[in-house]
Amino acid sequence: MGKTIAILGSTGSIGTQTLEVVRENGDITVAALSAGSNITLLEQQVREFSPRLVAVWNPEKAVELKTRLADMKVKVVSGMEGLLELAVLEEVEILVTAIVGMIGIRPTMAAIEAGKDIALANKETLVTAGHLIMPLAKEKGVRILPVDSEHSAIFQAIQGSGRKEIHKLLITASGGPFRGRKREELEHVQVEDALKHPNWAMGRKITIDSATLVNKGLEVMEARWLFDVDLDHIQVVVQPKSIIHSMVEFVDGAVLAQLGTPDMKLPIQYALYYPERRYLPGERLDFSALKEITFDNPDMDTFKGLPLAMQASRLGGSMPTVFNAANERAVAMFLKKQIGFLDIYRIIEESMERHEIIQNPVLEQILETEAKTYEWIESRWNV
Repeated sequence: MGKTIAILGSTGSIGTQTLEVVRENGDITVAALSAGSNITLLEQQVREFSPRLVAVWNPEKAVELKTRLADMKVKVVSGMEGLLELAVLEEVEILVTAIVGMIGIRPTMAAIEAGKDIALANKETLVTAGHLIMPLAKEKGVRILPVDSEHSAIFQAIQGSGRKEIHKLLITASGGPFRGRKREELEHVQVEDALKHPNWAMGRKITIDSATLVNKGLEVMEARWLFDVDLDHIQVVVQPKSIIHSMVEFVDGAVLAQLGTPDMKLPIQYALYYPERRYLPGERLDFSALKEITFDNPDMDTFKGLPLAMQASRLGGSMPTVFNAANERAVAMFLKKQIGFLDIYRIIEESMERHEIIQNPVLEQILETEAKTYEWIESRWNV
């Protein structure tokens, strides 16, 4: 049976692919959509999927969209209030959180409070507020269904197994566009080089995060909360072709892996229809052509995104927020060509070094930590 969904961030990479899954299946109702400022694409989506509510982060763009959609029965809202109204919409069963950034935390928590299942593609929610989100989901009897390909792979591999049976999570990484390069070779890489991912088509920020291995660090931090596994039992394995999406080693030594072509629609569709599997058009793995799958260890000395993430996760409290916020700001600066590639690591490291950890921060403290981290970076880097 089709479900009724709302999408936070419908014009981005995950949002548009979610709507492709909706289009291909034909039995999901889209009750609400949201975007930051891309109202041209948002208008097309509204006309195709007829949601009753649309949230636009930018208030001026919301006014403009309202005018454009004057011929349609749709309510247009804006800002955080708009996102919160979307998150708790009565008929919605699943909220797809495809929005980038910590802006996703409050709507996700509001949706959980309102008893909605979450198809989670917003990394920052669990990275910075996992200690608030997971107990709340448990209390409300809400399912957190991972949309990230690595977490979806683990989720698929553990079906029918209890938590006590998991020994280790093996999260795979492609290694990004700079795999094999040394630190000095990364000194002068350009934005254009970093945006050339070998396997996946993703948004600009996540593609840079893949090049720095910060993305893998964020996934490790998330996996810890999603699957209740400590960091000593999570291992990152480089698998350059992105054929194995992740693996689980069980207490008896058995390892289950989920394989497939690199297509985000598979984890999206799995989350939307869970526990049912549906036909998904697209390429299939051809084992006669594949020949081999190779593995390697991540280069932790060159790609410091991963060890810095592990350190932030071990320190806990408000430190993951500092790691995440510093990276978010550094990547934005790199994309504007204001800093070099290796400066991303410097900004994260310096931000973490100067931070005094708040243990078990509440939401307000998390958002305050984010704001303070941004302020400090702006004063220190002055670009």
